[in-house]
Amino acid sequence: MSADVAIVGYGRTPYSRNKPGERSLTVDEYIAWAAELALASAGMSKSDFDGQGLGVAHAEVAHTVNWSAAVAEMLGISPQSLLRADQGGCSAGSLLIRASAMIKAGIVDRVLVVGADTPLSMPSVAPGLPLSPERTRGVFWDFQGPFGVMGASAQFALIQQRYMHEYPIKLEQLGKVAVTTRYHASLNPAAIYRTPYTLEEYMNCRVLSDPIRLYDCVPIVNGGLAYIVTSAETARKITDKPVYLLGAGEANNYYRGSRSLPDVTYTGFSESGPRAFKNAGVTHKQIDFLEPYDDYPFIVSMTIEDLGFCKKGEGGRFIDEHDLRFNGDFPLLTDGGQMSGGQPGGAIGGFAPLIEAVTQLRGEAGARQVKDPSIGMACGFGGIPYGRPGRTCIAMIFGNEA
Repeated sequence: MSADVAIVGYGRTPYSRNKPGERSLTVDEYIAWAAELALASAGMSKSDFDGQGLGVAHAEVAHTVNWSAAVAEMLGISPQSLLRADQGGCSAGSLLIRASAMIKAGIVDRVLVVGADTPLSMPSVAPGLPLSPERTRGVFWDFQGPFGVMGASAQFALIQQRYMHEYPIKLEQLGKVAVTTRYHASLNPAAIYRTPYTLEEYMNCRVLSDPIRLYDCVPIVNGGLAYIVTSAETARKITDKPVYLLGAGEANNYYRGSRSLPDVTYTGFSESGPRAFKNAGVTHKQIDFLEPYDDYPFIVSMTIEDLGFCKKGEGGRFIDEHDLRFNGDFPLLTDGGQMSGGQPGGAIGGFAPLIEAVTQLRGEAGARQVKDPSIGMACGFGGIPYGRPGRTCIAMIFGNEA
């Protein structure tokens, strides 16, 4: 993959922690707000997308089956092509890969990609457990709900237990990831939680589903995000700060070993990561920062391993040996990630790593700005299949030079 496309604008609305029954914006309002911010960032108007492309991420509160067409109608644009993704935290990356292919094929020249969700405005079967279709039928209630598995933390706790059984990863090492995200969030006005905490406070916080602790978990929020991707030629006309997609890799329904008894300590990044590096033509040493999908700290450690920054099982030692702060030798989750920044629904959180990578490479990260970055990496991690981590794993490498 060559640098044929670039991101020229982005937007992220303020997040909300409104509880059910409290006044909050609708998903349509968040989409419109995020799109407006992205258009302003690029110096474009919505009329620039008539006859072009629109990408829409699925939302838990999507109120029609033809969601992407409804969003075009709501925004008041008439795109030639519609893209829709329903790959959870990989939706933003999936839409970028497919939009890039359409641009390179000459079908369109630019695509506006939007995503928003308002899970805290949904009816709940329990506090913090929205009554979404995924939790009322199918695999969840066939194999998990009847046995007391209530939500992601209980599911991922089983995976983390296995990971810690197989490899010498310590809670203190995972805690370093969580503490770092909160430090970065303290420097990010857009983060939902901004008060730093110590490793001791992390170790002493409440256990929710052993070994997962309170500070391991993402706060669910309402919000919206968007970005604009164009051909490289158009990007250079629009902005003096284009961020090019250098390479990407995607893996869906990944198994390692037997399908009936897979090794759950590996993710699809062990396939998509090497593919992204090969497509981009860069090495691990050239990566100036990493923005993984951080629904839990142990997923970050597994991602670091599977991307090839260290060997499998050495993620804990890698975390120990590196300074993860924005001004350290391995900047990680520089906006506070989702653990401190917030996760707007199950699908839209994946926009945040992508947009933070663009923010850093444009030099617009403010107090948390990495010094003179030229190449950064971001990841999407989507879906919770039965007994495995991540239905979809997407790795993306960006650069501010073609």
